[in-house]
Amino acid sequence: QVQLVESGGGLVQPGGSLRLSCAASGSIFSINYGNWYRQAPGKLRELVARITSGGSTNYADSVKGRFTISRDNAKNTVYLQMNSLKPEDTAVYYCNVGITSAGRLDNYWGQGTQVTVSS
Repeated sequence: QVQLVESGGGLVQPGGSLRLSCAASGSIFSINYGNWYRQAPGKLRELVARITSGGSTNYADSVKGRFTISRDNAKNTVYLQMNSLKPEDTAVYYCNVGITSAGRLDNYWGQGTQVTVSS
């Protein structure tokens, strides 16, 4: 069984930074890919950033140049470094990862962490 624990959310002023973490534990061989989504009140969940098994990254236009997704394979953790935060970045952020275990690839979601950007 696999567990995902997100951390790092909170309240930050515009222009500030936060780093979100998504740590996987349990019966894990490796993290294959990682995605960060966010959902603001009254809006659909949107993909913010992704990192592939090969390490390639992609970002939503709204966060390019400000957010960086990365992974630490030794710690089975995916990160989202968020800089120059804006009020419109306020949302619940969810990690979504593909984990290889016992010869199969399964998709898992984190519980979500609130990010609030406000002065």
